[in-house]
Amino acid sequence: MKFSRRETLGALAAAATAPMLQSLLHAAEAAGADKPQVATNTYPWSTFARREGQPLVLHSNALLAEIARTGITGYEPIIDQPGEFEGLVDRLQKHGLVMSSIYVNSTLHDPAQTKSSIAQVLAIADAAAQAGVKIIVTNPSPVRWGGAENKTDEQLRLQARSLDQLGRELRDRGLTLAYHNHDAELRAGAREFHHMLTATSPEHVKFCLDAHWVFRGCGDSEVAVFDALAHYQERIVELHLRQSTGGVWDEAFAMQGDIDYARLLKVLAKHDNRPHLVLEQAVEAKSSRLLTAVEAHRQSYNNLVS
Repeated sequence: MKFSRRETLGALAAAATAPMLQSLLHAAEAAGADKPQVATNTYPWSTFARREGQPLVLHSNALLAEIARTGITGYEPIIDQPGEFEGLVDRLQKHGLVMSSIYVNSTLHDPAQTKSSIAQVLAIADAAAQAGVKIIVTNPSPVRWGGAENKTDEQLRLQARSLDQLGRELRDRGLTLAYHNHDAELRAGAREFHHMLTATSPEHVKFCLDAHWVFRGCGDSEVAVFDALAHYQERIVELHLRQSTGGVWDEAFAMQGDIDYARLLKVLAKHDNRPHLVLEQAVEAKSSRLLTAVEAHRQSYNNLVS
């Protein structure tokens, strides 16, 4: 059997990355498994459900059972209210899943909402800590989600101060705040993205790198991904993993595609950085329609850990 140059290089990259990747992955003792811990956020499951015209009940036994069938051992829920934790730990244990991180939205650029938003995140964080969560991931929302508006400099300064305050208060509780980016923050010279990571203390605000949103926000640029990594790799405590081909989200994550994740992980390993790994392999309108949500996530997990 003959292999093309691209296939040969891909195989060599995968072989070289395997032991390095294993050193990056968290153990899953809490799940009682030998496999490394990789989590999934609830967002990609919602995109598969929406594509199929099916309802999705977050944190439910049905969803957690499907996640467990994929081999994934971690769950990163999107939480809006402290009450969502009711019964969740028992359901996670039933399905052999752990919850090391949660995702919480916040509004920190508006003087009329900042105080109440911080209080809401802290209330959620207090409940999360009791459930064993260590990382609180947040993305301060844009002026209008999906809109073309950019925040003013005054709003960005307030948002950075508020983000730092939130991170300080979470740190005092023994929790880690991780700033998460989407693509909107990369507009206008990426001024919002960079200001959140330069005007806040590295002790208070860590970084959840969503590499594909950086890629897309900078006009499908892998150069931008690795520049962001070079500037902020020391603050990365979590990675959100999504892959695309030709700019379109793939159904399943792969190490090679528009973004060279083997190279990205190699950079982190070089700096002895072992972030929490969270699959966010979602689908969009132009994505292929060959896999179910369970099949896609099982393939994504296997591609990541094999």
